[in-house]
Amino acid sequence: MFIRLTPVVALTLLSGCTLTNSTQNHQETLAAIQAVETNLNAQISTLGTQVDAQSEYITSLEKKIQHLQDKTIDMQTVTLAKIVEQEKKVVAPVVIPPAPQPVAHGVVLGAIEKVTIDSIKQTFDARVDTGAATSSLNAVDVEEFERNGKKWVRFHLSDENTPSDDSNWIEAPIVKFVKIRQSTNTEVERRAVVELWVQVGKIHEKAQFTLADRSQMSHPVLLGREFIQDIAVVDVSKKYVQSEQE
Repeated sequence: MFIRLTPVVALTLLSGCTLTNSTQNHQETLAAIQAVETNLNAQISTLGTQVDAQSEYITSLEKKIQHLQDKTIDMQTVTLAKIVEQEKKVVAPVVIPPAPQPVAHGVVLGAIEKVTIDSIKQTFDARVDTGAATSSLNAVDVEEFERNGKKWVRFHLSDENTPSDDSNWIEAPIVKFVKIRQSTNTEVERRAVVELWVQVGKIHEKAQFTLADRSQMSHPVLLGREFIQDIAVVDVSKKYVQSEQE
């Protein structure tokens, strides 16, 4: 026998079923949220523990660094104290530099002296001129050439008494070139400068000489101030002073 349900009774039954399902879903949602919350709390607790451990490790490292710094400072202080103590024990002798010596006035040159050129072992008359800055030679047969990639010059030192031949060529590297303007000529001459070892009495020095045409001069060699300074004084009233002392 079938029981006929009225619409009101049917609706009431459906509503009860719906309320039962909704309550069940709500409880499941709350349970899931609580599980997530519990999991997050556990992770936060773990992270906090790790942070605390790292903080303690950093603090221990800082203490070690400070200890090392203190130890280093102590070692530096001890080392510095030892150095100071050693310096007190070892007193360096005081070196007094010698006083500058005046020009050797005992060496006197006359207005004319004998000059020996080392490279050819020949002697020539030389005029000693304090009015000329540089020294010069009466060079003839001048030839420039290269040797080992450098400029050299070959020449004869000419005077009235010494013949020029293959035995008395003078060869020397060119130190520099100078430009000379003669008072009687507007043209500028380019002349080589060489260094030669020469001897005047007891004076044996290397000097720079400009190669010049001194054929119109009375002496083939001129010694200027650059050669004389700090070596000798000149007495223009005398001649061959050093030659007499040899």
